[in-house]
Amino acid sequence: MSTGTGGLRPSRTRLRLLALLLFLVAPVCAEYLTAYDPEVTGQPAALIGGLVIIGPLYGAPAVLIRELAARTGMHWTGILAMAGAFGVVQAGVVDQSLFAQHYPGYAWWGQVAARTLIPPLGVSGAFALNFLLGHVIWSISAPVALVEALDRRPGRQPWLGRVGLVVLGVLWALASVLVWSDIRGAGSDQASAAQIAAALALAAALVAVAFTFGRRRLPAPTEGRVPRPAMVLGLVLVAAAGYQAIPSTWLGVALGTAVVLVVALVVTRWSRSASWGPRHAAAVAGAAVVARALVGFQSVASTDPQPPGGFAQNTVLLVTALALVVAAMRAGRPATQDVGGE
Repeated sequence: MSTGTGGLRPSRTRLRLLALLLFLVAPVCAEYLTAYDPEVTGQPAALIGGLVIIGPLYGAPAVLIRELAARTGMHWTGILAMAGAFGVVQAGVVDQSLFAQHYPGYAWWGQVAARTLIPPLGVSGAFALNFLLGHVIWSISAPVALVEALDRRPGRQPWLGRVGLVVLGVLWALASVLVWSDIRGAGSDQASAAQIAAALALAAALVAVAFTFGRRRLPAPTEGRVPRPAMVLGLVLVAAAGYQAIPSTWLGVALGTAVVLVVALVVTRWSRSASWGPRHAAAVAGAAVVARALVGFQSVASTDPQPPGGFAQNTVLLVTALALVVAAMRAGRPATQDVGGE
């Protein structure tokens, strides 16, 4: 069926395929692009098998957040807030990496965490920035923006029915329990009751932001000029690559925070223009994903011994990411008046 904005409704199969694509893109962006785990890097069977766990762990919440936004009228403020809530729960409660001073399989963890440790909280400033921002951008928001651009219908409309949402919720819960249990069994540091309570409280506050500010009527679009999508991609790519290069020190935390704030302010200003559209949103997301894919080459190069097939994996994922970015930017419909939601 036609998927044009003025044509027939797309088939249910096409909508389900979009949901499936997001289900797969989210975990790849969250885990595999950086090639940080030498146990699976360069091993196709292990990578595909790993999707059985990380697909539900990252893909299910990405689809659920996107579907929630479609059903409740959330614009990007709401999606980002929900992504933040997911990130806090994932890093603070599920795998508890946010509070760990030692983590199984990573001999360097304690030394790096100590550089920016905040003793009263038991949290590393660098880890908090990287983990939480990583989940907001690469686990949820960038995959959502890229895959949504392939849906040419006006506005943000649902892809799945209630049964699909329930299935995804169950898969997410099961994967989360499995990871939580595995981490505890592996001997990682466990978060205290107070730390878990604080994480849940922060997540709840972010959900509240999503359902209030994230659904608030946005101001009328401005007549401000916006760079072409290709230019947006190039500018954000430079910033994203710079962010990926910051060290895990307090200086790095300051620089990383500054980069994020500047990009957020600039993109927010652009998005208020009537000229802003899904192609621009896809360009921002694409820049983040490509920068993430480039990190994988550095990860493989610095791993000793280097995992066989690591660079081949990096190349395949980078080419695939570029193909998705190009497809999203080409498919994205022209700018609409719904700048906040699109």
